Amino acid sequence: MPDADRKIMIERLSPNFDERNAPISIVVLHYTGMQDGPSAIDWLANPESGVSAHYVVSEDGQVTVMVPEEKRAWHAGRSHWRGISDVNSASVGIEIVNPGHEFGYVPFPDEQIASVIDLVGQIKGRYGITRGNVVGHSDIAPTRKQDPGELFPWEALASRRLALPRPRKKLMDPMWTDAGFLLALERFGYDVTDGLAATVAFQRRFRPELIDGTIDGECRAILLALLLPRPEPHYDPTP
Repeated sequence: MPDADRKIMIERLSPNFDERNAPISIVVLHYTGMQDGPSAIDWLANPESGVSAHYVVSEDGQVTVMVPEEKRAWHAGRSHWRGISDVNSASVGIEIVNPGHEFGYVPFPDEQIASVIDLVGQIKGRYGITRGNVVGHSDIAPTRKQDPGELFPWEALASRRLALPRPRKKLMDPMWTDAGFLLALERFGYDVTDGLAATVAFQRRFRPELIDGTIDGECRAILLALLLPRPEPHYDPTP
């Protein structure tokens, strides 16, 4: 987001936080899943809710700070990512205002995504977070969550090296068995205790046009490409 268009962050501090037990290494993106933004912010600020987030990004791009980054916000719940089970301690949580699947899921406005990109870029730079650790709530809690959902424009973040892109070129089906696919998915970072839920979460993130829970050749090929090391660009000294 250009500096001239960047909105000033506002504060609505939540009492729902405690101390971290791990360094920050993950960004988790959510949608609020409520009928409107003010209601979501009120809920996250309510001491009786038991939930919070570090930031909320409204439809017009306004960012509300709710918990200081150095504190452990309560946004991830029961979750797991790449060997980390206390995801709240290791992550910054960003709630993106959207009614979600329950209240009429809609595309995310450009102004909102511009603020998300700006915010993720700042956080990622502050803590040296890898692209593979910028994830959705559904990635870390596949049996419970769907957010930020299949309409979230991950490629807008990926094009700025803020998240992993969907592999599209030179895909090759490794012909894994379903059990082999799940082992590879676990290696990538997912909790595969419920294989169907993990597969659906993977599809929602990396193949959102077809979310059917079926382990097919395209899913296997995408996952293989994500796991393969990327070769260094070839340097050609000739002009």
